[in-house]
Amino acid sequence: MLKTMLFDVDGVLLSEERYFDASALTVWELINSPNYLGLMPEIFTPEPTEDQIKRIRTEVFDHDHVLHFIKSRGINANWDMVYLAFSYQLILLLEKLKAKHKDFIKNFLEKNLSREDLNSLGQLAKQSQIHFEPDFASFNQDFKKGNAKKQELMTYMNQISEEKIGLKTSQFSRNSSLWTICEKAFQEWYLGDEKFIEDEDTRPVQTGKQGFLSNEIPIVEPSKLQKLFQALKSRGVKLGIGTGRPTIETIDPLASLGILDYFNRDSISTASDILTAEQKYPERSPLAKPQPYTYISALLGKKCSEPEVLDYPLPIQNGHEILVVGDSVADFYAAQSLGCQFAAVLTGLSGQDARSEFEELNADYILNDVMALLDIL
Repeated sequence: MLKTMLFDVDGVLLSEERYFDASALTVWELINSPNYLGLMPEIFTPEPTEDQIKRIRTEVFDHDHVLHFIKSRGINANWDMVYLAFSYQLILLLEKLKAKHKDFIKNFLEKNLSREDLNSLGQLAKQSQIHFEPDFASFNQDFKKGNAKKQELMTYMNQISEEKIGLKTSQFSRNSSLWTICEKAFQEWYLGDEKFIEDEDTRPVQTGKQGFLSNEIPIVEPSKLQKLFQALKSRGVKLGIGTGRPTIETIDPLASLGILDYFNRDSISTASDILTAEQKYPERSPLAKPQPYTYISALLGKKCSEPEVLDYPLPIQNGHEILVVGDSVADFYAAQSLGCQFAAVLTGLSGQDARSEFEELNADYILNDVMALLDIL
């Protein structure tokens, strides 16, 4: 009998589309804005139209082929997607400069990179008069040469960098300062100026962004979601959330959908909690999905300390009583590590096309959408 259900949010309760739009805009900004590389500042704007957003996402993620590949290798967090996509273009730019600026590149790859370092690199590229156009379509080709999965994709970029530039480096990892630059830039796009200042207690690097947080798209009608969670609660099912969204981007939308009160706040684990744990225990990072940390935290509740969550024995006891509900391979791997059941919902990026992938993984349940959970019970 199922006693606990732990939910992902993106692709399960809320559409991922705006997250992917914000991810593409972030990569585009990091390449073109004068606040970062500044390669084409004349085309950058903090207020793109819907047509521009669509075009930018199509270009940056190569008609979403890059997104599909990254998710198929077990990466689910948008911060990680931005970091992978931008860092790859950074490597291609360094490759263009290697013939004349080997010493600069060597020093660059050894630094804890700042925005100023990115700006200096962009200025060097302009002064060198090299012709550089981002090659977004090559991302999958280079990463498919290796078998890296999950967070190993980030360190695999060190190998790609060495092959293309001829210098050994350990620059690329989820613990890098460049990852933090990507994370903050993404937050500006998703939250918008007002919410960013409220959440981060600092001004954004680039003002003028409206944000996507108030534009969330529920996958299922809010009234149906309310009935679903009311039915689960009435049957005594404990509910929790383990999401790659930061706290503000989880709490606000769930409240607007009218379903937040069905969850105990202590059982809502977010990317903000992951970052806190990684900062306290860097030797244990990365902890984002597909690592099981966020689901263990949701299961145990916030009363448990980070060390208790980190050292909780796996697989958990009575795993057959716990169901993780997610849309991605990363969620599946996390549930597998926990030793609990997994329900794949076909409302994520790949839609119904993901069915064969989850069948191959032997997911316990494959559902058209989250409402089918009532059929399981």
